[in-house]
Amino acid sequence: MKPPFDRSSHGSGRWEVQQFGAYGVGTVLEDDVLVFHPENVELGEHVYVGHLAVLKGYHINKMTIGTGTWIGEMAYLGAAGGLSIGANVGIGPRVTIITSRHADGDADGPILHAPIDYDEVQIGENSDVGVAAVILPGVRIGRGVQVGAGAVVTTDVPDNAVVAGVPARIIRYRGEGRTLHG
Repeated sequence: MKPPFDRSSHGSGRWEVQQFGAYGVGTVLEDDVLVFHPENVELGEHVYVGHLAVLKGYHINKMTIGTGTWIGEMAYLGAAGGLSIGANVGIGPRVTIITSRHADGDADGPILHAPIDYDEVQIGENSDVGVAAVILPGVRIGRGVQVGAGAVVTTDVPDNAVVAGVPARIIRYRGEGRTLHG
């Protein structure tokens, strides 16, 4: 079955510093980082992006990454719906952040061809997202949040919460020194 539209390339992902919406002093992107629509990607000062990461900017909306943020190897950050990451955030290796999804379309038609819904993701400053965690569209993560390795975050997370699991649930709050049960 032929899709109802033509497929086209999204480009090579190759970039030059002057193409970015902003590129702060002391920022480092390893040579093999792919960046799409760099004109809609804004990087603060002293941001680090590790090997083989993908910053998937989009022709609409912005990706903003705050000063001092560290992004690990092979992370995938999609910004079709908009992505805002605060200052001093750790994004672990292989983390996936998605800001778009296929709408609930015709039950008999291919999901792939359903319309796309866009929904911004926000991550507050001083947070940390563990290795291979997944953050889904529309999620707002507060300040100082710890997301456990492999967690799938489907709903908003309040400030200073520690979340883990699939789907992610609050297990405690930072500074309390105890785990929530039940």
